[in-house]
Amino acid sequence: MNEGQLSDRLACVAAQVPVGARLADIGSDHAYLPVYLVKSGRIDFAISGEVRKGPFESAQRQIRKSGLEDKIYPRLADGLAAITAKDAIDTVVIAGMGGQLIVSILEKALENQQINGSECLILQPNLDEDQVRHFLYDHSYQITQEEIICDKHKIYEVIVAKGAEFVCYGDKELFFGPCLLSKKSDVFLKKWQHQAKQKQKVIQQLKASNGAVEEKIATLEQELKWIEEVIS
Repeated sequence: MNEGQLSDRLACVAAQVPVGARLADIGSDHAYLPVYLVKSGRIDFAISGEVRKGPFESAQRQIRKSGLEDKIYPRLADGLAAITAKDAIDTVVIAGMGGQLIVSILEKALENQQINGSECLILQPNLDEDQVRHFLYDHSYQITQEEIICDKHKIYEVIVAKGAEFVCYGDKELFFGPCLLSKKSDVFLKKWQHQAKQKQKVIQQLKASNGAVEEKIATLEQELKWIEEVIS
């Protein structure tokens, strides 16, 4: 992959970035996303944030190679400590990491007042998507858009959210994604057909064990019931 041709996963993320956005890409992965967005004319300012020296240096090299040092600024920092008030960031991308880590980054950013709900959040967790949605709900973020795609035999979800005065989602919506649940695309159905089989196996294994796992079994059986209702 290079800055001129994104993976399907990153292309889906890029499509959610508003034209003219001032972008912070956290965990930037060689800065492929901001470089692509600037080169395509979609944005003209971005922060490329990395917490580890190796990926940070890779982003630096990619930005220099692309001749975009005056538009994309790599920074070595933990999460949204990469941005300052002067950057006037209005769009934050956190993509390609686990949902728990994304939640941790956002929690720290809220505590440190690095975000306040006015920004557009574009989040692409590799797993634990429901935990990301629960965080958004708990902190009054409205989920405005969701996409689900298959890239190299792996399924990814992209969640777009912005702060709102009133947010109301049920547990089932947070589990599946309110927008995805309303669309029920082929990829969505494929994901949950697979998940149904996995949960059935886990339930059988737990029931065969000697541990006190009644609560876990009850949770999985409720989720399986939801899934069967959705895919039927």
